[in-house]
Amino acid sequence: MKRIAILGSTGSIGQSTLSIIEKYPDRFAVASLAAGKNVDTAFEQCLRWRPQVVSMATDELAGGLELRLKQAGLTGIEVVHGTAGTVRVATFPATDFVVSAIVGVAGLEATYAAVQAGKPVGLANKEAMVAAGEILVAASRVRGVPLLPIDSEHNAIHQCMRAGEKREIRRIWLTASGGPFRDLPLSEFENITVEQALRHPTWVMGRRITIDSATMLNKGLEIIEACRLFDLPPSAVKVTVHPQSTVHSLVEYIDGSILAQISVTDMRLPILYAMSFPERVESDLAFDMAALGHLDFAPPDFERFPCLRLAYEAAERGGAHAIALNASDEIAVEAFLEGAISFPAIARTIEEVLEAIPESHPATIPEVLALDERAREMAKYAVKSIASPASNISS
Repeated sequence: MKRIAILGSTGSIGQSTLSIIEKYPDRFAVASLAAGKNVDTAFEQCLRWRPQVVSMATDELAGGLELRLKQAGLTGIEVVHGTAGTVRVATFPATDFVVSAIVGVAGLEATYAAVQAGKPVGLANKEAMVAAGEILVAASRVRGVPLLPIDSEHNAIHQCMRAGEKREIRRIWLTASGGPFRDLPLSEFENITVEQALRHPTWVMGRRITIDSATMLNKGLEIIEACRLFDLPPSAVKVTVHPQSTVHSLVEYIDGSILAQISVTDMRLPILYAMSFPERVESDLAFDMAALGHLDFAPPDFERFPCLRLAYEAAERGGAHAIALNASDEIAVEAFLEGAISFPAIARTIEEVLEAIPESHPATIPEVLALDERAREMAKYAVKSIASPASNISS
């Protein structure tokens, strides 16, 4: 029986994880939950799963949850809050496996604490690996605990890499749908609306990741994550546009063999794989072979998707530049969603920050977070600079 801690239990990955636990009650149980700001869902999860510890974003929200639990006669659940509370959830002694699914760098400290506590981690949060992958990987090696990818592309690579030795790998291929604008004339990019950018042809996701898919910055973050998870140089991590999203990723071996991982587009499968590793568990997530009737692959257009070029540059430099790539994108996407900048200005904002930020390689999580905050401030100046050329990013 594996007892699971979920960082981000009220989000889509968290709820999919709970559905896996419900499906396999003889294999998995809930130990602790970090629920963020959603008190209603957190209360329902406490009623259903009886976690030993649950964390909320703030003291006020934690107090509200405690009151509701008391009124319901539910005792024995420790309610905590903030970053310290999330760390408590991730390092709870009864926990056997941690699912890290908090969006952005908010869950970074808890993920690092889990590794330091010797807990195997399933990573559904690519931002943590982009911002602090070097630190997380080094800690996992010292502690002898695995970092298992839940993100579908990296999970696919992990599965394909089990067929050979690391030295036998020539390169890996990340597949990308190409988003809603893979065929749109470049001349029309300045007129892309928020509504158009949020209309993804394949996936239903949150607003930021949907925009990141449209710019292909999301794939750029995955390049950096892959380099760190699988100890590969950026030159060995390729991207191919695959609109059907049927092949999740591929691994090419030195003898010319290419192995592809194919499955239903359902996040429960990579979650189950990570939670069960190294065993494979029978599931009802069957794939319809008829979907393989037509498969397209094409190289990405770096002129159409400059964020992909910027990601490769950040991957080569690492450290502060990888942190800045993620942080500046978050600010730029927020500005686009608010109507403050155009769709192409997302890439221009990121490029300004990457050009301005000094090179450095943080050695601790506080240093990573300080660099993240600095990059965000620089991105805010860049947004103003793009909207009003008189502004100066370095001011």
